Amino acid sequence: MLTAEQLTDWERDGFLVLPGFFDRADCDELKAHVESMLAEIDPRTDGDQSVFSTTEQSHAQDDWFLGSGDTVRWFFEDGAIVDGKLTRPMSLAVNKLGHAMHDLDPVFDAFTRRPEMAAIASDIGLADPKLLQSMYIFKQPGIGGEVTCHTDHTFLWTEPQTVIGFWVAIEDATVDNGCLWAIPGGHRIPVKSRFRLTEDGSGTTNDIFDDTPYPADDLVPLEAEAGTLVVLHGTLPHWSAPNTSGVSRHAYTLHVIDGEADYPADNWLQRRPEMPLRGF
Repeated sequence: MLTAEQLTDWERDGFLVLPGFFDRADCDELKAHVESMLAEIDPRTDGDQSVFSTTEQSHAQDDWFLGSGDTVRWFFEDGAIVDGKLTRPMSLAVNKLGHAMHDLDPVFDAFTRRPEMAAIASDIGLADPKLLQSMYIFKQPGIGGEVTCHTDHTFLWTEPQTVIGFWVAIEDATVDNGCLWAIPGGHRIPVKSRFRLTEDGSGTTNDIFDDTPYPADDLVPLEAEAGTLVVLHGTLPHWSAPNTSGVSRHAYTLHVIDGEADYPADNWLQRRPEMPLRGF
């Protein structure tokens, strides 16, 4: 699937940007499907009012988040709920859906499990790819929150490191509405932390190996038209700014690991034994 030049770029940069990988029509259909899912949710009585924020991390201690590895749950943007009430329509209030749509929802399953995706996983070295986590990220206009500079390995630890991120632009992603930024070659920087469950499993903690920040001046924007696939190495530092524009930035992210690697029991994202990970 990937050319020799693309594989060289992957080894050098730790990411690939593949325009036109998905049809815009397929992206529009997934977006419409997500909007129909949200239309069926009554936030006053269904589920939880958990707010997802990578700057505050308060969500990381609640059961709604920690139990989402084998189901589909929604998380609100900071500022979308005031005094327990939505400040805007549901479709403009949610930060993301996660984390098992690819296994539980037929539309997401079809969008995700494509031979071309499997071929890329094989090309970059996954011997036994297992689909671990899916997220639909909204980056709402005006309130879409910052995602701090991080690596996926920090949150989805395997030994050895095998996690790969597949990030799909469902809508155009620009500097103005909060596109991805990454550090070319940054995947060679030793990982600075590991996010995991506490010893008693009641919450999470972050083991810090190196408290110096990633070199922000080295970040470059990965602007992407709808349908673009961005492939991210698990140790690549990446970031996205708040969306202060009036235009949303929807994206779909899939994280894949190698089934031959060890997935520790203290990773925050876990599944019930009756719902094992599957491949493409």
